[in-house]
Amino acid sequence: MSLNVITKKEFSDMIRVASRRLEDNAKFVNSLNVFPVPDGDTGTNMNLTFQSGFKSVNESDADTVGDLAQALAKGLLMGARGNSGVITSQIFRGFAKSLEGKDTIDAKELATAFSDGVKSSYKAVMKPVEGTILTVARVAAEYGEKAVKNSDDIEELVSAVIEGAKVALAQTPELLPVLKEVGVVDSGGQGLVFIYEGFLEGLTGVAVESKLYQPDVQEMNEMANATHHQSVQGHFSTGDIVNGYCTEIMINLGQNATSKDKFDYEEFRQKIDDLGDSSLVVADDEVVKVHVHTQTPEKVFSYGHRYGDLAKIKIDNMRIQHETIVDGDSLTEETSTVTASQELSDYGVVAIASGDGLKELFESLGVTHVISGGQTMNPSTNDIVEAIEKANAKQVIVLPNNGNIIMAANQAAELVDIPVAVIPTKTIAQGMTTLLSYNPEADLEENKENMEEAIETVTSGQITNAIRDTEIDGLKIVKGHFMGIVDGKIVTEDKDLEKAALLMVDQMVDEESEIVTILIGEDGNEEQADSIAQNIEEKYPDVETEIHQGDQPVYPYLIAVE
Repeated sequence: MSLNVITKKEFSDMIRVASRRLEDNAKFVNSLNVFPVPDGDTGTNMNLTFQSGFKSVNESDADTVGDLAQALAKGLLMGARGNSGVITSQIFRGFAKSLEGKDTIDAKELATAFSDGVKSSYKAVMKPVEGTILTVARVAAEYGEKAVKNSDDIEELVSAVIEGAKVALAQTPELLPVLKEVGVVDSGGQGLVFIYEGFLEGLTGVAVESKLYQPDVQEMNEMANATHHQSVQGHFSTGDIVNGYCTEIMINLGQNATSKDKFDYEEFRQKIDDLGDSSLVVADDEVVKVHVHTQTPEKVFSYGHRYGDLAKIKIDNMRIQHETIVDGDSLTEETSTVTASQELSDYGVVAIASGDGLKELFESLGVTHVISGGQTMNPSTNDIVEAIEKANAKQVIVLPNNGNIIMAANQAAELVDIPVAVIPTKTIAQGMTTLLSYNPEADLEENKENMEEAIETVTSGQITNAIRDTEIDGLKIVKGHFMGIVDGKIVTEDKDLEKAALLMVDQMVDEESEIVTILIGEDGNEEQADSIAQNIEEKYPDVETEIHQGDQPVYPYLIAVE
């Protein structure tokens, strides 16, 4: 008997089973992590993200599919963790928008929702990369659109979506050659397959068998540079400023517009991109917020006014700002702390870090709120939103300190009503270094530019143990041995931790290096840290060393070179 309509009950069952199926397979998704380190968390992040969505659906008193879809989208948005979780939330944000206002849905409407979810997710990622969860979602939706041309059976539609998802998943190694070398498929794409399989099982009550793509751990070459695990970079050095005016406007759509043209987000964003760089356009049905670096701010104003009143106008000459701020970054620690305290009502600074020692270090550098999280537990979008709101400040700076948290931080920044600058720090060392360029007397854009520039002045090293045998970039790694990871690349391996650390430092120090900072983790100790520091100073007499207690998990030592 065919199923032609999905009601509230069927939709609830789809979400419930999908959540359970993803939870049951989270460890497997984690196993597809490209690095042999004990913090592979794509499965964990997607699972916690979807659980948040399911919780929102379960607690909703909605009577329609459309309203339940909105509850799902909101729960996913606020619970999104890591890049995979954020993209998953964006897929179902578009999915829910497509179903808005619908009491029940048929096969065609469901197929359209899958397709609209794809559009939303591609729009959310500045530089979409094929061979990832995006590809799996797109091909799955294409199979679904083909299926509804021949049948109005919803079970056949969802089966087709799963088929398309699996076809795309199997092809991800062909689109990202590094996956092929390793013998794995994209982990986020695999997580999405589990969600779609859960949808079908929820509809039919029949368990869905899934072919699992086991990782071939014997071939891990070049995995450290896997494109789909690199965060998008959209930043520039202030020394190379081409478009010198930081321009911001807020448009009240439709109010005294100079053009009768209907506002089209894609067309508008492309036009803003054409007028400069570092652009950001956030829009809803009533307001459009624009940030762009341009040489012609008057053209930005004129174009924005076509669609409504300009409720906010702001221009900063970044070249003058840069010249002014260069000599203002040499505050002593005592002065910096006092100033940050006095300016708390104007500024809040939020950092993500795990470990009591790291928390104290960040607070000593001017951070007002530390979110506990990082390598082993990425905070959700909602966690970051709450921290921003608790800062009780007119403007907030966020330091993710982990490449897998940057997207969630950016998403949180869009959900609050105050200006937020997310500094794309990928490591604890980068986060601490950027704070040395933080000036509570400067405006948000000035701080953002200077703090982003400071990221390039530090080299970040991490010592951890290998959880499996593998080989990367010709480096043979033995399970249980210690690895040295420099700015995301595994560069050393040795059974002796101290030797691995010193070999790593050798690849970090150059003739311009001045300071080496060692942060002791839960599994490190002061005696060993002192020995490492002594060896560094003997080999590099012009370099000073500092040791601090960080208490971070996973990494016995974090080492920064400046």
